[in-house]
Amino acid sequence: MNNSYYETLDENFTQALNLYEADYSHEQLLEFLQSGNIVQKQISALRLETINSIEDAQILVSNLVGQDGKIREAVSLRLNEFMSNPDLISYFQTPENYKIFLAAIIDINANICRNVISAISNLKNNQEFCNLFCKDLVDLSFDLLDKIEKFDFQDGKYKVNKEVFKLYWCLETIYEFWDKVAFDDIKQIILRSKNIEEYTIREKAAKILTRCFDDEDLEKARTELKNDRNYYVRRF
Repeated sequence: MNNSYYETLDENFTQALNLYEADYSHEQLLEFLQSGNIVQKQISALRLETINSIEDAQILVSNLVGQDGKIREAVSLRLNEFMSNPDLISYFQTPENYKIFLAAIIDINANICRNVISAISNLKNNQEFCNLFCKDLVDLSFDLLDKIEKFDFQDGKYKVNKEVFKLYWCLETIYEFWDKVAFDDIKQIILRSKNIEEYTIREKAAKILTRCFDDEDLEKARTELKNDRNYYVRRF
């Protein structure tokens, strides 16, 4: 690596250290989140102590997409903390945030997916959120299934993995919101997912089936997955 790489690394470290040590106000941290560079946004997200308004929440949430991975992960971590606070959760309950949440649950970084799913799980009692978000979640899941079912798993492995990864996290989210999703939709998603060659998708289908469903077809599917060739699928 050339000297410029190490110079940039040193500059970023120095800037991060200064940001940690400086006494910035809440408003200044939000300003960095709106218009700062990668280091400023990352450190500002980590240093933010609270959320005081819907506008504050939207500034934070907006950084979940279209930003460097270090920013997205820091934001997702704080989002999970803030949305777990009953005194702050109302600030995040605006429709403008819902599509960003949907995009964030299929981020390329699994830590971000986990953090955001955990965060939005605190909105299960918000009927408006569940109606809007779950409809889009179902639509996305069906779209991904349509694509994956046509894949030759021997070819285009990167493309296959990318779409499978997205469906994996959609199914994990459906597991959390299972009782908010229309039964016919969740049934079709499970019945289609159980036949996907990639075992991680069958594993998620089996996990969803641990929820309580009184349906003959789903009971058959559960029995089938209990006898799957893959241990991680069978264990559910």
